[in-house]
Amino acid sequence: MLNEERIILMTQMASYEQGEGRKNVKIGSYFRSDYVAVQVLKSIVCAIIAFCIIFGLYLVCHYEELLQNLYEMDLLGFVKDILTYFLAAVGGYGLFTYLVCSWRYASARKSLKCYYHNLKKLGSFYNETK
Repeated sequence: MLNEERIILMTQMASYEQGEGRKNVKIGSYFRSDYVAVQVLKSIVCAIIAFCIIFGLYLVCHYEELLQNLYEMDLLGFVKDILTYFLAAVGGYGLFTYLVCSWRYASARKSLKCYYHNLKKLGSFYNETK
């Protein structure tokens, strides 16, 4: 005999597995610190590359002005400003990534906890029919 509650639960679980569940299972397979560290490391590398590209574009756009003022400008101050901007950009992006990935991990674990609870519930439905 068909059990409507069991069919509804199986349909919800299959829908979860096909959509959001795939991503959450991948996230949930890591420890929290490992997942966050890998994501932050990837974002820091991307931020460094992006900063270098933006700085390169700045140099290309202001090349003539930089060459005219090369002997008059404070090069050490210029380098300090660039390093300050670099550390602020990379550090800010890394912190933002840390917060976002921590939140994603927590929500994925919460969702997986509900999914595993539904699996146990489904298992109990099968045990009742035996």
